[in-house]
Amino acid sequence: MYRGLPISDSPIDRLNEISTWLNSVLDLDQLLELIIDSATRMMQAKASSLLLLDQKTGKLYFKIATGEKKEEVRKYEINMGEGIAGYVAETGEPLLIPDVSKDPRWDKRISEYIGFQTHSIACVPMKMEGKIIGVVEIIDKEDGSSIKSEDMKTLTAFAGLASMAIGNARKIDQVKRENKDLKEELETKHQIIGESKSLKKAVSDAFKVANSKTSTLILGESGTGKELLARLIHRAGSRKAEHLIVLNCAALPETLMEAELFGYEKGAFTGAASRKIGKFELADCGTLFLDEIGEMSGGMQAKLLRVLQEGVFYRVGGLTPISVDVRVISATNRDIAKEVAEGRFREDLFYRLNVVQIRMPALRERKEDIPLLASYFVNHFGRERGLQDLKISEKALEKMREYDWPGNVRELANAIERAVVMGNNQEILLEDLPIFSHKTDQPGLEVGLTLKEALDRFKKEFILLNLKHTDGNRSKAAKIMDIQRTYLSRLISQYQI
Repeated sequence: MYRGLPISDSPIDRLNEISTWLNSVLDLDQLLELIIDSATRMMQAKASSLLLLDQKTGKLYFKIATGEKKEEVRKYEINMGEGIAGYVAETGEPLLIPDVSKDPRWDKRISEYIGFQTHSIACVPMKMEGKIIGVVEIIDKEDGSSIKSEDMKTLTAFAGLASMAIGNARKIDQVKRENKDLKEELETKHQIIGESKSLKKAVSDAFKVANSKTSTLILGESGTGKELLARLIHRAGSRKAEHLIVLNCAALPETLMEAELFGYEKGAFTGAASRKIGKFELADCGTLFLDEIGEMSGGMQAKLLRVLQEGVFYRVGGLTPISVDVRVISATNRDIAKEVAEGRFREDLFYRLNVVQIRMPALRERKEDIPLLASYFVNHFGRERGLQDLKISEKALEKMREYDWPGNVRELANAIERAVVMGNNQEILLEDLPIFSHKTDQPGLEVGLTLKEALDRFKKEFILLNLKHTDGNRSKAAKIMDIQRTYLSRLISQYQI
């Protein structure tokens, strides 16, 4: 892509030309590779590396490496103070070693492991806002001569370019996150809608716990708005400037759940081509929302409890402990006290999560809020279709008040969205709402449903029937239905069971 770009023979011109890439190359990995590759060629070095500091583990890892042994080099990590790179990262002072065999700070283990002979080395720190973020180093000259002191100025300039590239990328990433958060806030700002006493209590309780680190458990049926309440708690609290990270515990099997929560190191398992940062680490100083916590397996419950107790965990395949400061909010639609009593959920974990308990009321318990919600959704979906003055007929609104809404607010939103799409663009009529269509003798089926809607409804009722038959045992239900348990879990999540 950019490797073929012509570069001037003048070192100053080269650096100026490379600096223009900071704004033209959007991919950070590609840009860093371009910078280090250019430094290697300009200084005619045998090999070079860019190492970044992992702030959590305190170790340097090879982000970019050149030379014939670059793939082997990338497998290693270096402790602060260890070897030349570790010394430079720890002290912040550049080093030029004409003969490494005569310097006690030289650590020859990596060179010996990969079979790469090293004679001289130059290493300079990378800094951002006065803090060390990594180092850049070159090893030997192609002609066999030692690295000279005049090479240090050039290497320092390239380290500065790399630091700028990383700084720009982080700023761009921060802007993207802020834009995403702002968009989510605008979309969700008015979605906890209602004036009922039960809803006001839930919201009031949310504001009470917002400014503490207290673990909060939100109970409520599917579709009642548990995640919205968790977002309210996060945004109303002192951690609002940090991340809110969401994980649906029903959507992942145990092995993937562990990798998602704690992350993993490169090579930890087949397919782990690079390091992955887990949800706990991403939520550091912020909030982690664990939805459908009642679906978590016993093994994962034990691992989660350990993190909540100690505040420390290990990435999958990692040996370095990682400390985090995370506020945990969890939610479930299960009768969690019953799950504890019957041994399906750890009692000690329940007490950890259930310091404060907030219950989101079902829609049938706050029917006085239905007109407000219906009006909001009609306006929302109407605007999406360019319909400004869409209304709801009295008959449709009356039936909405009478209906029990087993799917709660989510079902109401879906019903109105379909009514807006299929209606006359002027008024929502009773017949536009699929839940009030004339029913057949077949359970779960109605005239007016699409084939996909009918199939989805059948699948949901079929899964519910088998789960009831097996007292909620997913493995037994999956065996009866002749499907994989992981597939059943995905269906349960998909159909909000």
